[in-house]
Amino acid sequence: MDGLDDIVEEFLVESHENLDQLDSDLVALEQDPNSRERLSSIFRTIHTIKGTSGFLAFNRLEEVTHVGENMLSRLRDGELDLTPTRTSVLLQMVDSVRSLLTSIEASGGEGPVDVSGVVAAITAAMEDAPAAPAAVIPAPRAAPAAKKAPAAKKAPVKKAATAKTTARKATTPRAKATAPAAPAAAPLDDAPVAVLADELPETVDVHPVVDAFSDHAEESEAAPAASGDGQPRRAVADSTIRVDVDLLDELMLLVGELVLTRNQIVQNVARQTDTDLIRASQRLNLIASELQEGVMKTRMQPIDHIWSKLPRVVRDLGLQLKKSITLEMEGRETELDKTLLEAVKDPLTHLVRNSVDHGIETPDERRKAGKPAEGVLTLRARHESGQVVVEVADDGAGIDPAKLGAKAVQRGLVTADALTRMSPADILQMIFLPGFSTAAAVTNVSGRGVGMDVVKTNIESIGGTIEVESEAGRGTVCRLRIPLTLAIVPALTVECAGDRYAIPQISLQELVSLDAEKAANAVEEVGGAQVYRLRGELLPLVRLTDVLGLTSERHDGHVVIAVLRSEGRRFGLVVDRVINTEEIVVKAVGGQMKAIGLYSGATVLGDGTVALILDVQALARRALRTETTDRQDSQKAAAHAAAASETERQRMLLAAIGGGRRVAIPLDTVTRLEQVRTDSVEKVGNREVVQYRGAILPIVRLDRHLGAYGESDREVLEVIVYADHGRSVAIVVEEILDIVDGEAAIRSDIDDLGLLGSAVLGDKVTELLDVRAAILAADPAFYNTPAIPAQMTPEGATTSLLEV
Repeated sequence: MDGLDDIVEEFLVESHENLDQLDSDLVALEQDPNSRERLSSIFRTIHTIKGTSGFLAFNRLEEVTHVGENMLSRLRDGELDLTPTRTSVLLQMVDSVRSLLTSIEASGGEGPVDVSGVVAAITAAMEDAPAAPAAVIPAPRAAPAAKKAPAAKKAPVKKAATAKTTARKATTPRAKATAPAAPAAAPLDDAPVAVLADELPETVDVHPVVDAFSDHAEESEAAPAASGDGQPRRAVADSTIRVDVDLLDELMLLVGELVLTRNQIVQNVARQTDTDLIRASQRLNLIASELQEGVMKTRMQPIDHIWSKLPRVVRDLGLQLKKSITLEMEGRETELDKTLLEAVKDPLTHLVRNSVDHGIETPDERRKAGKPAEGVLTLRARHESGQVVVEVADDGAGIDPAKLGAKAVQRGLVTADALTRMSPADILQMIFLPGFSTAAAVTNVSGRGVGMDVVKTNIESIGGTIEVESEAGRGTVCRLRIPLTLAIVPALTVECAGDRYAIPQISLQELVSLDAEKAANAVEEVGGAQVYRLRGELLPLVRLTDVLGLTSERHDGHVVIAVLRSEGRRFGLVVDRVINTEEIVVKAVGGQMKAIGLYSGATVLGDGTVALILDVQALARRALRTETTDRQDSQKAAAHAAAASETERQRMLLAAIGGGRRVAIPLDTVTRLEQVRTDSVEKVGNREVVQYRGAILPIVRLDRHLGAYGESDREVLEVIVYADHGRSVAIVVEEILDIVDGEAAIRSDIDDLGLLGSAVLGDKVTELLDVRAAILAADPAFYNTPAIPAQMTPEGATTSLLEV
């Protein structure tokens, strides 16, 4: 019922707006009857009202709009001409629709409003026959106290083009007037509609279109209906307003600047002793907070805006996969910032598709497992601890960590040794690895291993997290935790090595401060990594100074730990000191700062200084590699050094050099791959060189070296850099193709100048490059002469060094 009420309310708001426009459009159309655009707009508006009223079972409203639509259709098709009489009956139709809407708003139904007269008048106007105008019984309104019914008077015949109807918003019956006899109406083609009171019952309230203004004046004298708190009740049409989203964004930006200014004023006033100034500052703080909350609410929308499309997705996908699925939704009314709502739309759709495809079994499989043939997919949303929690849960087969781990090992995403050290929760997180899929076959729905990693990346980009819980045979739950908004967030300000940083409180669980004596005993080492035993649980510690490569300015032995939670794990971030908590306005950082991977933004603090906002997710991923893990990795690398080096020598880099020819270069001879602009290539004598990381690299173009015919007009060159003995050479190829295993390749001794032979790699004959010969072609002294420092002109050009 609540959903239906919301639909009716939206229908009333939209219809009232359309009716106000119809009044002016009909009058304007009478002045310019040939305006096809305005006539089509009027027709579409009436058609929309008719269609929705039929859906909501408002029969009289559908009846009157249907006959009006018929007249407008004939006017649009040129079968009828627009006359003042036809304009008048269309305006009467608008009045009838308005009265019906008012009754629906007041009582939920169409009430006593009679539309038969309006329908007859429109029908007669279409047939050019004289007929009585509509007798409209308006919706009930409040009767004015101590007011007598006005004396009935003859309705004057006025020009219909000057009539303007007004909305009726009162809700109790109006005083009835006794209609006097009126002369017979003039033919419809010659005069506007006149009131034929002698054909109407004496108790009927005569309401011609031309009396709209006087009728409105009477309404203004009536006492409006009161709401529960004694205040006049606002009509539905007046309860909402349409605002451009860009205006809201600009308003949000201004409020953000106001919050920054508020923080600065409050911080400065805290050092003052003026009582009046302190009181004014507190008042400003309160008003700014309320204004901020109000503006943020204008951007909040129920999550049902994106959920409304999912039933169709589940239904269509279920039919495609031949599965029977019921979709249940809990918490439709949960509100989220519009920006975040748009950001989670695609990830949420992908999770739903995954649950339908991977999670829920076919009806036959479910019956064999003792389950109902119809699967259940549940969407839940709720507010929790300043976050919005969205769950996608199914009662399907679930995920078996053992099978998942085996598939990850099979695909080479993790080693078997590493798998044995992983918990079930860690194994479940592997579904977010790029290129990983549990689908048995690739379909147009899934199986390519693309998607879940993007889901995680998108959720984390807005400061959220994603968790997976699953039980084999029982089902899977994907849980998203999303901040309410990104614009203004509460944060903890900390100091490290003299600089201040902000940590979003959404990731902060608690603060722990240890004095020097306690820190010496409480901070332990497990396998070379520092941990702190917090209420019986080992908490790995990460020193922010180590992550940032700085030196701590605190030497008194005190340890301050911010306990953070990321991706279901807790860790302690050790900082120099805690400053305070405040609401910060998030500002975007440039590409260079983002590339560092530790900062999600920046903010301006109360004293005007800039503080970087730490990205807790990225910090956890980078810093939670403990010394124990590093040592285990180094031991593993040492144990497999011989086998790894042998395998590495067999790995080959494939490159195209032009003319359809391909060469293979041993991967262990490749230092790095780069791209160089053609206009940055210079010459030293007859040899091409390029400036690279403070040195001059000689260039060898493999297409010329091997007699191929490559492209010569490319703007960017693909370069393979080889470095050894302190010297480097740039090998230019046409395109980097792939890295392949050359151990099992079919080899041949067929070669040519600059080659060591040939082999079949990737189903194609590939030439094996003589790397030494190519390097000597670029730098004949490469293997027997120490590197010569680069000599640059002040403009950065390369200068040859000549011996005298």
